[in-house]
Amino acid sequence: MLFRLSSTFRIEVAFNKHKPWIETTYHGIVTENDNKVLLDPPLIALDKDAPLRYAESFEVTLTEEGEICGFRIHGQNVPFEAVVLDKSTGEGVIRVKDKLDCEQQKEHTFTIQAYDCGEGPDGTNMKKSHKATVHIQVNDINEYSPVFKEKSYKATVIEGKKYDSILKVEAVDADCSFQFSQICNYEIVTPDVPFTVDKDGFIKNTEKLSYGKERMYKLTVTAYDCGKNRASEDVLVKISVKPTCKPSWQGFNKRIEYEPGTGSLALFPSMHLETCDEPITSIQATIELETNHIGKGCDRDTYSEKSLHKLCGASTGTVELLPAPSSSANWTLGLPTDNGHDSDQVFEFNGTQSIKVPDGMVSTSLKEPFTVSVWMRHGPGAHEKETILCNSDKRDMNRHHYSLYVHNCRLILLLRQDPSEAETYKPAEFHWKLDQVCDKEWHHYVLNVEFPTVSLFVDGTTFEPFLVTEDYPLHPTKIETQLTIGACWQENSGHDNDTETVSESSSGGNARMSQFFRGNLAGLIIRSGKLENKKVIDCLYTCKEGLDVQLVSLCQVEFNPNQSALTVEGDDIDAFDKVMQHISYLNSRQFPTPGIRHLRVSTNIKCFNEDACVMVPDAEGYVMVLQPEEPKISLSGIDHFARSAAEFESQEGVTLFPELRIVSTITREVECEGEGWRKEIIQETVVSEEIMHNLDTCEVTVVGDELDGEHEGLEVDMSQLLQRSLEMSSSNLGLVITGVNTMANYEQVLHLIRYKNWHTEALFDRKFKLVCSELNGRYISNDFKVEVNVIHTANPVEHANAMMQPNFNNPVHHASVELTGHNLVNAHQASVIPSAATIVIVVCVSFLVFMIILGVFRIRAAHQRTMRDQESGKENEMDWDDSALTITVNPMETYEDQHSSEEEEEEEEESEDGEEEDDITSAESDSSEDEEAGEPEDQQVANRQQQLEWDDSTLTY
Repeated sequence: MLFRLSSTFRIEVAFNKHKPWIETTYHGIVTENDNKVLLDPPLIALDKDAPLRYAESFEVTLTEEGEICGFRIHGQNVPFEAVVLDKSTGEGVIRVKDKLDCEQQKEHTFTIQAYDCGEGPDGTNMKKSHKATVHIQVNDINEYSPVFKEKSYKATVIEGKKYDSILKVEAVDADCSFQFSQICNYEIVTPDVPFTVDKDGFIKNTEKLSYGKERMYKLTVTAYDCGKNRASEDVLVKISVKPTCKPSWQGFNKRIEYEPGTGSLALFPSMHLETCDEPITSIQATIELETNHIGKGCDRDTYSEKSLHKLCGASTGTVELLPAPSSSANWTLGLPTDNGHDSDQVFEFNGTQSIKVPDGMVSTSLKEPFTVSVWMRHGPGAHEKETILCNSDKRDMNRHHYSLYVHNCRLILLLRQDPSEAETYKPAEFHWKLDQVCDKEWHHYVLNVEFPTVSLFVDGTTFEPFLVTEDYPLHPTKIETQLTIGACWQENSGHDNDTETVSESSSGGNARMSQFFRGNLAGLIIRSGKLENKKVIDCLYTCKEGLDVQLVSLCQVEFNPNQSALTVEGDDIDAFDKVMQHISYLNSRQFPTPGIRHLRVSTNIKCFNEDACVMVPDAEGYVMVLQPEEPKISLSGIDHFARSAAEFESQEGVTLFPELRIVSTITREVECEGEGWRKEIIQETVVSEEIMHNLDTCEVTVVGDELDGEHEGLEVDMSQLLQRSLEMSSSNLGLVITGVNTMANYEQVLHLIRYKNWHTEALFDRKFKLVCSELNGRYISNDFKVEVNVIHTANPVEHANAMMQPNFNNPVHHASVELTGHNLVNAHQASVIPSAATIVIVVCVSFLVFMIILGVFRIRAAHQRTMRDQESGKENEMDWDDSALTITVNPMETYEDQHSSEEEEEEEEESEDGEEEDDITSAESDSSEDEEAGEPEDQQVANRQQQLEWDDSTLTY
């Protein structure tokens, strides 16, 4: 240390002995839009190396060893910096280095340290203070406005009520401080509305609302934070006014469309029950599908009743007494039927119609078990007996052997026993009193008769007779019986008014019908020797359409027998709604009956007091079953051919449909989207699609004279029919094959139909027509007509070296095409010689054809000459100066073109000749035509050669 003495004392410190000193903790406040931090205590660093300041007597110079050169902040990403304001006093400040955001970080904590300037000018031996902790709080400014949580709000109120709160709107503020982030007020901006909003955002109505006055209110609501900032965007509030709550089913569509073939369709997918918040204990709903107007009570397969019995398992012994009219079953031809073929074959009896069943159709012995089944619709009528089925004496006596009739809404079966040795009373009349007999609805009745027991099934349910009366057996007679439907046949006694007199030649007197039936009947069947079991009866009655439901575990569900109605019971509304939403309609038919099925939902709700406290009106709608795509059944094959007379007289006969094919197609419209820029364009395209389904009838009828059973007939292999569960009936008009089976099986059976004729001397041709149908005539094929010609030949032994007749079949794909010629086919490839008449006819026809062709050629030649003359005349009129015109013509081109065109024409003629070989009947006609056509052809070639001459003197090679 150096001391200098002078008039003025100067002290210099030449070494740094002490560390700077600062406080241990600092607290600061800064506003987020300011950069100056207010610290408590202020930032001051002290250093003991600094000398004391003396007044006037001394001049003190503070060397660097006592000065504070700076502050250092320790921390990661600290947005602050420390600055020395006065090195000598050690005073400093903390300033904001980066922009502060209170919303991101409200407080910052870091450490700070002071350091002095060290010794000498280069600052060696610099001393640092201890580290002090600094806590700085960032104060918020009101920079954000309130924002609503939702873009819009909706609510629904019921008219006539005043609510404490309808809904709540809520806004938020992004400011970080409590003062500026709180919403202090909400306000409805829309004027003159009967609503108010409080500071918490709850909206309520100030008066009772009326649905008739206003159905929806639209309000604009804004919000303010505690810093008086208004919401950046107001919010829209929609309040709908509903009429006074009425318990009902909501979300119910009245029209429900069902497309055939789509399986089950949910009827109420969005339906729910509105109970108006009433406390309930149980709910019961009944869903009814009205199908009484469809067919016989609902949609069923419309095959013949006999076919339906086979499908259900009753394969033998059934006799159909009310069949669809046909050539083999024509006794129902005069009865009125239902309109169209969409539903079952239903016959109407109005009190005047009745029919007689041909003799031999039913051979039922009353000693063996038998079954009678019938569909009946009958309403309340007169007090007279109305007969459904009756077997009575043909003449002399009015005895009824057995009958089924209706009397005073009772169904009665009369069953008189045949004569026996012991003439004792036996059960004779069985009475059932049934509501179904007179309710004007379709019902299915089955009577299993095994004397002395009779069982009745109505719609699959068993009923016991309430009365059985006894009578003596009938007396023995030789009188034949008559089976009738719709009335009873008996001798005319002239006592009753409800009779109709009919001439009966066999008895020599008058007979009449009595006890006429008034109603509808269908499917009347008698099955001999067998009783219908319950499985068959249920199968016959089961509908192909009905209701179905899933999630049955949530509630109690019960169906009626034909599934046209079901009942749902439960106590939980949510579970009840789910079950209702899973109720569906199902129609399993491939071609269902189109039309409307009315739908009704009736509901019963009970409250805690076990009374019906809530009245729910019935919900009504309908299921519209759309028209199915109707199939087009097409029959095709060979429709014109010839066979030798020997084949017709052979044991095998002639096969009528050897290459028959049955195809069924449907036509539908398909929507197709365009490609590229045409994607938005939707086009409808009609496409034809082949489908498979069953057939139930194919009928072969003779066209022209009826079949003479003494020398001709149609036959088919019965064993093949039985293998396919098909039946055949024949008459002098043809034969009918019946039974439900595939188109392929019908094809195979029709291939086996043969025609035989034992006297073919006077027979030249025979024509037949084939028609097939599905669903009892609902869909009918085209008329496929076949013509068979008979080739009469001489003794083939005497003409062994004669020319072979070509074997050629002409397949035709459309039965409507008519052929002008005949295709002669020799199945045995034998040598035959045409008869003299045939040769004369062939020669005449050939000469006529030659003359027609010759005339056509002459007319064409004259026409060409006229055209050439006209063209030459035009050329003479067109004169001009052609001195500078040079034309080069290639004569070979004309010759080649003509020659090639003539060759093509000759090839086409040859192909046509090959396709029309049936016009050529002998070798002589072929040779004669070739010779006659050869001469003009040679002459034409010579003419062409004469035209191909020109002056070639100027040509250079």
